[in-house]
Amino acid sequence: MEYRVTHRFARISARKTRYVIDLVRGRTVNEALQILNFTRRRAADMVKKLLNSAVANVTYEAQRKRQDIDTDSLRIVKAYVDGGPTVKRWRPRARGRAMPIRKRTSHIVLVLSQEAAATNSQ
Repeated sequence: MEYRVTHRFARISARKTRYVIDLVRGRTVNEALQILNFTRRRAADMVKKLLNSAVANVTYEAQRKRQDIDTDSLRIVKAYVDGGPTVKRWRPRARGRAMPIRKRTSHIVLVLSQEAAATNSQ
């Protein structure tokens, strides 16, 4: 069973977020949380929050269906970042001119799966 969680319209550029996502892709949830705790990038907090939310969703879903799912066996199977819409603003410059400011957003997606299924696909 795969569990998908997204953070849409995150106010950080996709390029900056991809550095952090590349660190945790393919790792177990516990390894990923350890890495994110010591990563000093702003995107690390967003990804950590998203990962904790995904684990909470998995445990809630397991309780609702009365299944036993070990959260230690969860692995990040897929993790990717897509660019979201760009908010455009204008900055005043000299002699009555204006320069554009692009405030970029991104969509962060994590897909978790149990470790047995993840090791067969690798």
